[in-house]
Amino acid sequence: MQVLLDTGVSLAVRVDGENGDAIVLIHGFPLASEVWSAQSRALSRSHRAISLDLRGMGASSVPKGPYLMETLAADVAAVLDRLSIDRVWIAGHSLGGYVALAFARMFSERLAGLALVCSRLAADTPEVAAARYELADRAESAASMEPVLEAFEPRLLAPETLAHRPEIVEAMRAIVRRNDPRGAAAMLRGMAVRDDASDIAPDLDVPVIVIAGAADAALPLPQAQAVAAAFPRGRLVLCDHSGHLPMLEEPDRVTEALEALLNG
Repeated sequence: MQVLLDTGVSLAVRVDGENGDAIVLIHGFPLASEVWSAQSRALSRSHRAISLDLRGMGASSVPKGPYLMETLAADVAAVLDRLSIDRVWIAGHSLGGYVALAFARMFSERLAGLALVCSRLAADTPEVAAARYELADRAESAASMEPVLEAFEPRLLAPETLAHRPEIVEAMRAIVRRNDPRGAAAMLRGMAVRDDASDIAPDLDVPVIVIAGAADAALPLPQAQAVAAAFPRGRLVLCDHSGHLPMLEEPDRVTEALEALLNG
């Protein structure tokens, strides 16, 4: 369904399940909510699974950017208001983790627990931010997602997946190509200026799991371990055969970790 916010932005939202606690599944970049399909179906048996396309991505509208993490977190809160949900669990993948952390900073009283999937606390270095700006310019200039796909494909999937699992590679490519390059550019520019979230981790007294891919080139295992250790109730879950996209590479493992988080 499409949810029209007071800001005029229309977000594509899917709700699976009717009972139990609600969990919001926030996708990473340059992706859309489809990456959570397996988890949403499985979790809906006992919970209310809400997946959405962030503004500018998937089937959501493409307003002017840049898309700040705080703006995206406010979008999530507005969707929850429309669904009459006060308190929620959030799972955020990569960019979705940045949004989840911004939500935790802005709406801590509404957060029951958190799953960060291949995501970090730190802000971009100047070099990484500059690369994001350059890629945003190229995507806009080409009016195509191909520059983004070319840059991100090696970072998203494990070498084993790229070499031997063509169905996952093609599924990822299809999701990326359905995005609007204008929205992708606005999202890249928003990520480049996001705040470091390390300061909120020690005070976030909710259950937290950090799901990491053993072959993740974007977030090496020592960094994922440090993220988990930053939270008082943090725990690391390792996906042995995944890169930066375990929801597609090891869907059952991710579902199992989320169910364990939700069930305490």
